Amino acid sequence: MLGRDKPQQTGAHAQDKRNSEREAPTAGAVQAVLPSRQAPQLSQLADSPPEGDDWISEIKFDGYRLLVFLTGGKVRIFSRNSLDWTARLPSLAHAIAQLSVDTALLDGELVALKANGISSFAELQRALSEGRDSRLSYHVFDLLYLNGWDLRPCALLDRKKLLAALSDWKGMLRYSDHLVGEAIETYRRACAMGLEGIVCKRANSPYRPGRSSAWLKVKCHNREEFVVLGWTPPQGHRRGLGSLHVGYYDPSGDLHYAGGVGTGFNARELSVLRGRLGRIPRTGSHRVLYAGDPLDRTIQWVQPEVVVEVEYAGWSGSGRLRHSVFLGVREDKRATEVVRKLADPRAVRTPVKPSTGGPSRNR
Repeated sequence: MLGRDKPQQTGAHAQDKRNSEREAPTAGAVQAVLPSRQAPQLSQLADSPPEGDDWISEIKFDGYRLLVFLTGGKVRIFSRNSLDWTARLPSLAHAIAQLSVDTALLDGELVALKANGISSFAELQRALSEGRDSRLSYHVFDLLYLNGWDLRPCALLDRKKLLAALSDWKGMLRYSDHLVGEAIETYRRACAMGLEGIVCKRANSPYRPGRSSAWLKVKCHNREEFVVLGWTPPQGHRRGLGSLHVGYYDPSGDLHYAGGVGTGFNARELSVLRGRLGRIPRTGSHRVLYAGDPLDRTIQWVQPEVVVEVEYAGWSGSGRLRHSVFLGVREDKRATEVVRKLADPRAVRTPVKPSTGGPSRNR
């Protein structure tokens, strides 16, 4: 919380103090120093968009969430898990440093846009791996702090009004616009355009870290994150690995098997994944729950550390993914964050104790 944050000793601190003596920029703003860290507000998954003008709708981008601190021309960029990505994104840091503000805290999404204007997670990963962040864009959807004023207690629409006025939002920096009400029609249009979905937010809500029903994400496709549990060897002319085998945690902390993912990889991804997973084998006894047919005995089990994004057609009756496609590695998320309710709570689940040579029954 803000009261517990350690103030930053920067050259802009005195300027912030002078700014804070002015009239508040909007209702609810509180005089304060810029926090040194900020946990992001997160959205809950919803089956359908909410109705009413007390909600706004924004495009759901397929990228990396970033929180950006600007202090006297100095920029610090953090992932949603507080990893410092400033050195990784020099072009973005330079663009943000040009904003005509003393201090600010921005929240947004780093994306790679295809020619049709739709974000591509695969293109984003490619640009980052090649060190070409200048080809990316940062779509800013919230302003949490501005020139000596904490804006987190303010209504979302008021924060966005201040945000829109900060810049002309061109080049790498883009303002994430919104529609008031019309969530159902906005969702239909987004899906027709091939977008990932929309995020609906309560218009008068303050900014609160963590997941809550004030922000709802409504997806057009079945796309989720899963934890990599293991891999199977390649066959034929394929190199690297055959399939990834993935799962998720339930709310009680148990790890569940969700099936294999064998398509969507390019040759480089197969090689990189094989090397990465080869460094984290999982030996000894550990517990994974599964339903349906016995698991492939050739699975090479690994530590549940790597998170991947997968698109899929649906779930089988035993709670396994159908027609799954690999989209990319989620470097911004921890495995312990991949928590979901059981895909089929009625399915009988069997505990197994996998080893690097394949699973064996836990009797």
